[in-house]
Amino acid sequence: MFPLDYVLAAALLTAPPDTVDPPGAADTYAVLCPTMQRVAQNWEILDPREVRYVLTRTEDYQADMDLLRKRNYDLADAPPLHDCVRFPPRAAVIELLSFNRAYGEQLEKRQHVHRAFAAEYQEALRETEELYQVWEAIRDARCEYYYITVRRQALKKVRDTIGTANYYNGTYPPHVPVWRFQHID
Repeated sequence: MFPLDYVLAAALLTAPPDTVDPPGAADTYAVLCPTMQRVAQNWEILDPREVRYVLTRTEDYQADMDLLRKRNYDLADAPPLHDCVRFPPRAAVIELLSFNRAYGEQLEKRQHVHRAFAAEYQEALRETEELYQVWEAIRDARCEYYYITVRRQALKKVRDTIGTANYYNGTYPPHVPVWRFQHID
């Protein structure tokens, strides 16, 4: 490949998501499609498994470019895929989520018995659900059979939910609201 091919591929992929290519663009840029695929993979906006069918048919050129441009726009500020190693393995995260759900069920049952504390139980349930959402996104980021784009979107959700400083400092929330637990001597 020639360096100019990469420059053209990058220019085509970074066009705004609503860009409509001129008639005949599919034929004109057909020779650049393999280069655009490589660039898209390097930018983590195209999963290697998608190479078989994205930018392979001239009749799908505009739809494929719309897809890649939208992904490039949506994931421009998303963390790179290798950030997923910041978190525990998926199997461990699944256990944390299971505990979260069991804890939530206990809160549900207790709020019906201890009606005087209904507001406190509702607040604890809300906190439990918020923590579940964070750890669910962590699970999705660690799921190796999901496409790269889905995993990066999950990392972005985690970062946006817990805050950039916490994300990059490795300060992650617990999987349940441990501040609600009672200390027993």
